[in-house]
Amino acid sequence: MSRLPFSSLAYALLQAARIDAAVFAGQSLADGLLGRVDPVARPAVQDLVYGSLRAYGRGDYFLSRLLERPLAADEIRALLLVSLYRIETRPEAVHTVVDQAVFAAGELVGGKFRGLVNGVLRNFLRQQAELTAAAAHDPLASAQHPDWWLAQLQAAYPDAWQRIVAAGNAPPPMGLRVNVRLTTRDAYLARLKAAGIDALPVGESALALARPVAVEALPGFAEGAVSVQDPGAQLAAVLLDPAPGSRVLDACAAPGGKTAHLLERTDVDLLALDLKAARCRRIEENLARLQLRAEVAVADCAKLNTWWDGRPFDAVLADVPCTASGVVRRNPDAKWLRREEDIASFARAQARILDALWQVVRPGGKLLYATCSVFPDENGEQISRFIERQPQAMRCKEEQLLPTADHDGFFYCLLEKRA
Repeated sequence: MSRLPFSSLAYALLQAARIDAAVFAGQSLADGLLGRVDPVARPAVQDLVYGSLRAYGRGDYFLSRLLERPLAADEIRALLLVSLYRIETRPEAVHTVVDQAVFAAGELVGGKFRGLVNGVLRNFLRQQAELTAAAAHDPLASAQHPDWWLAQLQAAYPDAWQRIVAAGNAPPPMGLRVNVRLTTRDAYLARLKAAGIDALPVGESALALARPVAVEALPGFAEGAVSVQDPGAQLAAVLLDPAPGSRVLDACAAPGGKTAHLLERTDVDLLALDLKAARCRRIEENLARLQLRAEVAVADCAKLNTWWDGRPFDAVLADVPCTASGVVRRNPDAKWLRREEDIASFARAQARILDALWQVVRPGGKLLYATCSVFPDENGEQISRFIERQPQAMRCKEEQLLPTADHDGFFYCLLEKRA
């Protein structure tokens, strides 16, 4: 138990360091690491965690020049990385950051590294201009992405990779999806304006906020008037566009955003599947808030004998597991956790899911393949291989969204099954 006040910067630095160290050890932020933090400090800790992980390679570059040898104490290394991020982003309070980091160090490894933390951070302040200039010429420190990741982007997008990298290093935008069963986009935009929240319309039911806000501040959120969803993710329901009364499958549905959007747009008979019971409960909670209904089941969508009753589906959404390379600004731990060989591993799993789900599509029906990746092996190349295996598959429409200031990166391919 920490002796530091929950409202102090020292506590936030300490908890962020512990979370970063857990990520470096192989845990994911999706495992609920932030849930261990006192709610009073959670926003500050989240900012430190996401910001320091987003700055992949930059803090390491500084430490390589400030330390005589690598640190064996992982939480102290993480504390230094978090503190360096805070110093760079809050230059008006650098000395406070150093003092609070020393207090945080007192809670780790019996306080043995307080002096080292103090010395390293004060040395950084003295050398900051020189180190910052040098980092601008280091490929890993300046791009803040792993070298193999950069190579993938450079090969696939020779004219756009730098824009993709810049987008991946920026804080993500906050998008909303208006529940058109309960209100209209323009009516909800007026409610936001009345609440002092600036937003712009995007697409048929999406809004982009000028600044992120807590969901509790969104008018009508608890009653289901609106959901948080990136505008790029909202393209899935628009592309699949099932007819009223269709039998629809959302095969990898959690947390339920695309499931809900399909139901908001059209009256359909929808089955939502996910691997884990906890994730299925999340789907059900989201549907309940939005006043929507669907059948939700725990199942591996690729193991048809465990869930499929033999009745074909008119439309299938296959939002498959992927590297999440298009949403890395929302999942900055992916920069630390992913390895180049993971691309091939995900591609094999995606192919297995595609081949299985194709069997449940009725002749004349359609399947929308979706990822939040920008790596071609998971996207267009995956579809080309699939069509070679399944000659009755016809590619109807394909969209590769690259991350921008308005939306994240997604890939979609709409396939039709020839009758």
